[in-house]
Amino acid sequence: MKADSVTCIFVHGWAMNSAVWDECIKQLPDWINVVLVDLPGHGSMAEVQAGTLDDYVQMLVPLVHRPVLWVGWSLGGLAVLRLAELYPQRVAAAMLVATNPCFVSQDGWDCAVDRSVFKQFATDLEKNQQKTIRRFLALQVKGIDDVMHVVRQLQQSIQSRGMASTQALSTGLGILLETDLRQTLKGIDRPLRWLLGAKDSLVPAELAIALNKEYAQQDVIVHPDASHAPFISQPEFFIEQLVSLAQQLRTSEL
Repeated sequence: MKADSVTCIFVHGWAMNSAVWDECIKQLPDWINVVLVDLPGHGSMAEVQAGTLDDYVQMLVPLVHRPVLWVGWSLGGLAVLRLAELYPQRVAAAMLVATNPCFVSQDGWDCAVDRSVFKQFATDLEKNQQKTIRRFLALQVKGIDDVMHVVRQLQQSIQSRGMASTQALSTGLGILLETDLRQTLKGIDRPLRWLLGAKDSLVPAELAIALNKEYAQQDVIVHPDASHAPFISQPEFFIEQLVSLAQQLRTSEL
């Protein structure tokens, strides 16, 4: 590894696996040292069980023993945020992609989805797992131009490393339903960059305003054409934002 390299660990979202990042990481500069993670119950970790968000964090902790750059997408973003809270010494900065510190709407928190969305997924999951995931994929690309391209890449990533276990899918939905890390944001002193999409059906773009005004998050970027998987639908934008954040860390370490 080069002395001036930056290690970047990628954490995927619900029902997916580390293959979702494959096309993007091919385009990253060689000074970014990529580490891909499969969460418990997903991809190469299909046989590993986890029941809570903190179980995810405990799986991530041993990957590094120094501060690095983390990229967390959706459910993976919650794991990265919790890691930054509990183990700040392992986080140099984080890029949170289509992530909400609280995915479910609450009193005074309208920049989220209704609880019934995830509860319906949980109910459907018991009846037909594959159909539920197809519906989830359709929700992720709702409103964008090149729907089939994004859906194909998401489907291929699932197929390349295998379907997540039913237990892992259920656990992930439970985490999305119950996790609220809004107050956590106030205690994290590491740089956080948020990438949101104006067409995201799962993480409303209005979140950007709340993050800025209520939680002093200054680095929040909303792409006008992106939905829930901007690293696939807008790869140039995603790569530009990631590389610029990595470059900031690289410069500070030189």
